[in-house]
Amino acid sequence: MSEVKMDSGQDLDQALDRISASITKLEGALHRRTSRDKTLDALENDLQRIGEDRTQLAAKLDQAEARGSRLEDVNKDVSRRLVAAMESIRTVLEGQES
Repeated sequence: MSEVKMDSGQDLDQALDRISASITKLEGALHRRTSRDKTLDALENDLQRIGEDRTQLAAKLDQAEARGSRLEDVNKDVSRRLVAAMESIRTVLEGQES
């Protein structure tokens, strides 16, 4: 009968060892999962910041393109006025030479 009790004690020790090993594995899995969740949160935050930066850059690009277009229009107008002024000056000078 003492042999049966000894086997039961050994079975209990083995069961406790298996439970302990399982708990250790579970803790490791929990730690890895927590790390992945933190990484995922960080990536989501980065993605949100990148989206916000993209929106700001797109707005600045639109403003720069609009400004460039206005400058081009002003440049054409100034060029046209300079040509007209030079033609007027040439006409005046030709009139004085005659």
